[in-house]
Amino acid sequence: MLTSRYVTGSPNWIDLGTPDIDRAAAFYHGVFGWDFVSAGPEAGGYGMFRSDGSTVAAAMQVEPGQGGPPSWTVYFRSADADATAKAVQAGGGTVLFEPMDVFELGRMAVFTDPAGAGFATWQPGTYKGLDLVDGPNSLTWAELHTPDVPAAVAFYRSVFGMDSAAMPMPDDAGSYITLFPAGQGEEAMFGGVVPLGLDPVEAEGGPSWLAYFEVPDTDAAVAAAERLGGMVRLAPMETEGVGRVAKLADPFGARFAVITSAPLEEAA
Repeated sequence: MLTSRYVTGSPNWIDLGTPDIDRAAAFYHGVFGWDFVSAGPEAGGYGMFRSDGSTVAAAMQVEPGQGGPPSWTVYFRSADADATAKAVQAGGGTVLFEPMDVFELGRMAVFTDPAGAGFATWQPGTYKGLDLVDGPNSLTWAELHTPDVPAAVAFYRSVFGMDSAAMPMPDDAGSYITLFPAGQGEEAMFGGVVPLGLDPVEAEGGPSWLAYFEVPDTDAAVAAAERLGGMVRLAPMETEGVGRVAKLADPFGARFAVITSAPLEEAA
């Protein structure tokens, strides 16, 4: 499971790039109950989404045509962002934004993998990462949709040392590849890898990381998203042993998913 005891290769930050920070803040407040708190003018309008006082995500305003389409970016912990950037290049990925210091808080960089899926890294300084994960209205899973699963697994292993395992799917529908930090064991799994061609909902958007947020009620979150101008990409559905899942996009097209996880005794 995803925890805030961050180790190398675990997701430790997530942020949203959007053309309208005020409308995006209103949307995510309505869906998740988040409050947006600006980090101040020195941060260029960057700010934090908070839930009951805990930082659960962040957001920044991106002008149209700059920095790609509106989207969520998942960050993975690195002990050395510069070494991570070199590993990304050596593995066939692209460095979009070179490593840079964010005040004394940490050091970040933004990349794409060889298939074009965007991701980033956060090397902690005084700030380790998100305050809350795997709790109500917070990041709980990260899923990579890619055209070549073995190549993707090999790339992220070379960059972050991630380990992987095959998990049987319900009804003998094949295997789902899970990811977890090196040496942490399968109980530390934080995400998975899915062949892009097997998921028509994601195939249209191309290779990407999809963030899942835990919610108390998937149907209520979907209703709120629709009411606030979002789009339902996949209506709520039950996945045996996993929970009730839906895939959404915010009013500007940034894609994400919500899940009400099955109780542990069901998932066991």
